[in-house]
Amino acid sequence: MYRQLTGTDRRGLGAAVNSGRGRAARTSTADTVVKSVCPYCAVGCGQNVYVKDGKVVQIEGDPDSPVSRGRLCPKGSASMQLTTGDLRQYRVKYRPPFGKNWEDLDLDTAMDMIADRVLASRRHGWQWEVDGNRTRRTLGFASLGGATLDNEENYLIKKLFTALGAIQIENQARI
Repeated sequence: MYRQLTGTDRRGLGAAVNSGRGRAARTSTADTVVKSVCPYCAVGCGQNVYVKDGKVVQIEGDPDSPVSRGRLCPKGSASMQLTTGDLRQYRVKYRPPFGKNWEDLDLDTAMDMIADRVLASRRHGWQWEVDGNRTRRTLGFASLGGATLDNEENYLIKKLFTALGAIQIENQARI
């Protein structure tokens, strides 16, 4: 506030609101800087991810990004918690039907359960024809992609679900 009132940056849009001490301590020790895109919404703000010894030490807005010009919203600014947060889960959690507690599952068991459920839904909802017209489709499941997926990922998901016979496939792809 003092720098804003006494300096030339009265509106607080530049140097008056930047403190070099905290930022330099977190970013100057990084081994590499990786360019990335914020995963929270469809805007696609650019991020600089600072990495030291294979671990993320800081995430900041990318000044070279034509989308965000180095700025991040509160969710984007907190995206480091996705990689290093204490509440991040590293195990598959499963709560059985009518269960009250979560159980840990190994990844192979969880993937087998998902495959079994997809095949059962497909088998149960499969339509060879509708009103005499050949359809070869299922209404047993659908895909709704989120804004955290880019065009390429949504393309692959579309191909997968089309191959499985699904017809309800939507996404909110990023440019």
